[in-house]
Amino acid sequence: MVRAVVGCNWGDEGKGKIIDCLASKADIVVRFQGGANAGHTIINEYGRFALHLLPSGIFNKGVTNIISQGVALDLEKLFSELDTVLAGGNVPTPKLLVSDRAQVLMPYHILFDKLEEERLGGKSFGSTKSGIAPFYSDKYLKIGIQTGELFFDDILRERLEKICKLKNAQADGLYPNAVKLDANELYSYLVSFRERLKPMLCDVTAFLHAAIKDGKEVLLEGQLGSLKDTDNGIYPYVTSSSPLAGFATVGAGIPPHQIKQIIAITKAYSSAVGAGAFVSEIFGDEAEELRKRGGDKGEYGATTGRPRRVGWFDAVASKYGCMLQGATDVCLSLLDVPSYLDRIPVCVAYEIDGVKTTEFPITPMLDKAKPVYEYLDGWKCDITKITDYDLLPENAKKYVDFIEKQLGYPITFISNGPKRDQLIQRKSAITVW
Repeated sequence: MVRAVVGCNWGDEGKGKIIDCLASKADIVVRFQGGANAGHTIINEYGRFALHLLPSGIFNKGVTNIISQGVALDLEKLFSELDTVLAGGNVPTPKLLVSDRAQVLMPYHILFDKLEEERLGGKSFGSTKSGIAPFYSDKYLKIGIQTGELFFDDILRERLEKICKLKNAQADGLYPNAVKLDANELYSYLVSFRERLKPMLCDVTAFLHAAIKDGKEVLLEGQLGSLKDTDNGIYPYVTSSSPLAGFATVGAGIPPHQIKQIIAITKAYSSAVGAGAFVSEIFGDEAEELRKRGGDKGEYGATTGRPRRVGWFDAVASKYGCMLQGATDVCLSLLDVPSYLDRIPVCVAYEIDGVKTTEFPITPMLDKAKPVYEYLDGWKCDITKITDYDLLPENAKKYVDFIEKQLGYPITFISNGPKRDQLIQRKSAITVW
């Protein structure tokens, strides 16, 4: 069976923990898109980890972890991250496969990302400056470099010569102070990874098709969330790949009809990193209090360390996110965080030019939207040790029921703490599809 775990908001919904939990019953975990521009925080018996490129199944023995062809693969960061995870000596060496069609995120992608954000100044997109947009631009310009090509000297040298000629001409026009790229230096950089990369390279599509045919349990791991999707999100403040479960059919070569379960993760409140519309955002002391209490170490980016923007649960955005993902199940994460509140606001609609709507609009309309709130009574107690849904405080259950009704999608998992065992399974009367 093939399952997908994806985000239905702006990212940072808590996917890493859920994948880490579900991976114990999986044979294969696949990262199918994105790069090192976002992270999944995991806390388990081995410690606390912030993963950026490694699949979140690496802590489970017997699991094959795959980086597929849809990923923006920064080899330097991948091996550095793997070394960091293994440094303590407690984590068993994971079985890791890398698609021979995955494209390499190059140092010049990071350089051009930084230079462009600096050029844009106050009109920048809030990039993490990880090289993601330049990488995907090159991919679709057909001047990217696949991992499998690192072992063909003539092809590699010719490709790098053409790339340097183009990039240096671009830099002359836009970034005249940038250091010129040198094809020989880039060649040396790439071949330095050959020895370590070669045992990992694999025809991922063939591997996964054979595994599915053999009845293996496959878990697809998405990065970021629905609202950052290039086509359907808050454009242009989006990522440069598709974080939708449907993209796994491209990014990992999975047949569409094989994805049987799609678990969309949404927080019990909202958070976001980067620029763009965020209708239920809050500010000042109110925001700082929520930010301080959020997550296991507060609402700060796992990759960038930047303070996340925070706000109340946005049912309009979350319903839209679930719809885009085709959610069969919803996991409501961090339900423990709002426990300090007497009354909890939930954004149930937007008001745009005096008209209320529950439909998620395009960005120009979204920029004008004002949140319409309903308020629910809080439960004012610690729920992190509860493992049975029926034992939750009545007001906590009312909050879950209210959100589920607003979404129209079944909440079947509830995360009430950062650790692997702080997860409640719940039966829902709602079905979709």
